[in-house]
Amino acid sequence: MTLELALDTFGDVTLAPDGQMKPQDQVIRDVVEQAVLADQTGVDFIGLGEHHRDDFAISAPEVILGAIAAKTTRIRLGTAVTVLSSDDPIRVFQRFSTLHALSQGRAEVILGRGSFTESFPLFGFDLRDYEVLFDDKLSLLAELLTEEPVTWSGRTRPPLRDQVVHPRTESGGIRTWVGVGGSPESVVRAARHRMPLMLAIIGGEPARFAPFVDLYHRALGEFGHDSLPVGCHCPGHVADTDEQAIEEAWPHHRVLHGRIAAERGWSPMTRSDFEAQVGPRGALYVGSPETVARKIAATSRALGLSRFTLKIGSGPMPDALQRRSIELFGAEVIPRVRELLADGASQPPGTMAP
Repeated sequence: MTLELALDTFGDVTLAPDGQMKPQDQVIRDVVEQAVLADQTGVDFIGLGEHHRDDFAISAPEVILGAIAAKTTRIRLGTAVTVLSSDDPIRVFQRFSTLHALSQGRAEVILGRGSFTESFPLFGFDLRDYEVLFDDKLSLLAELLTEEPVTWSGRTRPPLRDQVVHPRTESGGIRTWVGVGGSPESVVRAARHRMPLMLAIIGGEPARFAPFVDLYHRALGEFGHDSLPVGCHCPGHVADTDEQAIEEAWPHHRVLHGRIAAERGWSPMTRSDFEAQVGPRGALYVGSPETVARKIAATSRALGLSRFTLKIGSGPMPDALQRRSIELFGAEVIPRVRELLADGASQPPGTMAP
């Protein structure tokens, strides 16, 4: 399978040219134009993350994806992720089957439990039900995705009996991934529901996720399912040189990490921590097109990926820098990755020259 090269964004609230923070409505419009640029430069997929906080502008990704669908022709469109635990599976199916129609079959869903928890109190859910909510709702959505009459019962909502949900898709299905952070239980759950696996790799060495990929494929076999795609999501930034990419990314990544660290009781990230993650064994794909391409190709081989997704726009990084990163990713990184994979020139993470 040809490796798909994708981008995603959380719609981080960004700095305007005058040094002030942009209003969220302008950030949303910028995201639409970034997706149009990604479509034009050959990116295979654009994903929008769902958040409910003041440092991210995207809380209703499907609405923005509908606007993107009207302005693009080929790029696939989806979420990164849809927080299913605090949503309604029937409404999720309806929103994405509608997006599927508007985009002429380009819609996808990536489901997750969410690494941020603001949506739980916002929509009236108890965090103590974190696990049961996701289990229950994923099982229902898996049934809905068959687009056949559904009879289902669970623990968190009334049962359904022979219920048909509209609109159905012309193609008869919507590609739906499960995003996981690396717990074995989550990996096996994705396999049980016969959904492709999307690994969220945001720290450490990407190769350490190989056992989870092996577990996923073993679980698929034990459940009697055929092989399915595996993808990963990693943060990064592309600039003309390695030095420029690091200098552009570091101050904004520090702001993002610093805020989350303060909320969660983590230690602040240092410049040396950042540079270690940028290095060949780290989970940040920051550098020149050649450096980023080599690191992506190595990760793809190590994990047997069908899709690699670069998360752009860490923290308040200005829109202009993000757009340049998208241009370089589409014009230079994507063809170089495919060239490296075709001729076998990539190396496992950790053996690649920095």
